Amino acid sequence: MSTTHNNEKTSKKKDSKFIKKVKQKIYAWHRYIGIITIVPVIFWTLSGIMHPFMAHFFKPTIANEQIEKVTIDSSKINYSLQEVLLKNQISSFKNFRIVSFDKTTYYQVKTEKDSLLYFDTATAKKLENGDQNYAHWLSRYFLEDQESTIAKTEVVTEFNSQYKYINRYLPVYKITYNRPDAMEIYVETASSKLATYNPKSRQAFIWFFDTFHNWAFIDWISNNSIRIVVMFIFLGIIFFSAISGIVIYGLFWKQFKKTDSLAPKKGIRAYHRQIGIWFSFFTLTFAFSGAYHATTKWEPYVLDKMVYEPIFKTNELPTANTALAIDWKKLENTSLIRYNDSIYYRCELQSNNKTATEKPKWGNKKAQPVSEIVYINSVTNKVRPNLDVDYATYLANYFDDNTQKAACCEMDNTSAEPNCAIKEAKLLETKQLTEFNSREYGFVNKRLPVIKLAYDTPNKKTYFIETATSRLAALVETSDKIEGYSFAIFHKFLFMDWAGKSVRDLSTVLVALVILVISILGLVLFLKKK
Repeated sequence: MSTTHNNEKTSKKKDSKFIKKVKQKIYAWHRYIGIITIVPVIFWTLSGIMHPFMAHFFKPTIANEQIEKVTIDSSKINYSLQEVLLKNQISSFKNFRIVSFDKTTYYQVKTEKDSLLYFDTATAKKLENGDQNYAHWLSRYFLEDQESTIAKTEVVTEFNSQYKYINRYLPVYKITYNRPDAMEIYVETASSKLATYNPKSRQAFIWFFDTFHNWAFIDWISNNSIRIVVMFIFLGIIFFSAISGIVIYGLFWKQFKKTDSLAPKKGIRAYHRQIGIWFSFFTLTFAFSGAYHATTKWEPYVLDKMVYEPIFKTNELPTANTALAIDWKKLENTSLIRYNDSIYYRCELQSNNKTATEKPKWGNKKAQPVSEIVYINSVTNKVRPNLDVDYATYLANYFDDNTQKAACCEMDNTSAEPNCAIKEAKLLETKQLTEFNSREYGFVNKRLPVIKLAYDTPNKKTYFIETATSRLAALVETSDKIEGYSFAIFHKFLFMDWAGKSVRDLSTVLVALVILVISILGLVLFLKKK
């Protein structure tokens, strides 16, 4: 008995020496990996703190965030679309709609080469440089500025450091004004939409955030893949730094402090330990959600190319647009769609439903009534009821066939599911969305109204279709939902929505500020020991 007891004591002493060495190593690792990440943490926290301030607390304002919907003055339309096209020798085109500016009404015609031409509906004459003129008019309308001169006009066809993919619309006009705020307005003439607006202060913030939060400076010297890998490595190091800090200062503090020659723990060391423990959870969630979000940036943004644009022949339209069997007193606009083997006029009518409203993009201006959508057969001149949802379903199948099917089928070869093409899946939900919802279809998607189509596929595909432009507004799968909720909850504090956006943003700022303070305290301790 005595021998056994002595052996156990000896083993325990050996174990304690080994554990002491491990503790010392962990403590050293925590210090060194913490110092490795101090610069990235400062970059991320400072830029992260600025984002809520600039996006909410000090957000710039603009007079009009969307163009007001008005009915078309039929007295100004002397020529039908067909007559205008024939007079101007246009035999085929992609689409048309009606726009009014400078006290004149025009047919806006999209050509096969994607140019936008403007023809006076009263005279059938082409407006020279019409698209730029309309872009200028839109920008002045949104600004309510008829006095300032325009310094520069550019056509933006790709996303860049100042016009990020989050703005969605392409191509757009960038119009810079000679004003003290050097205002830049981005407009999409094809839909009369305001894409974004950047005064001088916001331009500086976008550069700062892109450089120090998204690490765009790595793109300048390498490429997007290397940028993501570098960010992922540093976020992983920060994650493990926080874990080691929890182990040292939280779970086994009594044991660790015995091995530390710098005891007692007072002053900066005490603050670093106590504050760090309290906020370690947020450090972990920021790092994890940031790294997870970075992995979604591998693939290039392609939504701007997801549009269905068949070619229409002028002689395919036997019914003139001026002869449509609709209530012209309520007509707001019209365009064309090709559905199966038929062509329809898509008519937007002033809605009688005063409760249905389309919220503006930034959500701080007056909402507008959502238009009633009517489809009229171009041959029979008869209304086809309930076609908006059918057309959205048709578009979802089109996009699925052309952009998703190959990837899905490849996945199916190694799965138990026979096929994930939506043509063979059950449609679980159909819903028209007229306002943004942070948990389903957020303002980041920009386009409204859209039709939501949820399918019973292995990856739970959900399509959001904007039938007004025949575009795919968003495609969400299970993996997208998981990543989206991870980023929204852990990075943008969606769980604080119950308190309001101001409180949520303030909470994000305070937590990021505390993490910055913790990191600086750690740096001070490291330098003092040196």
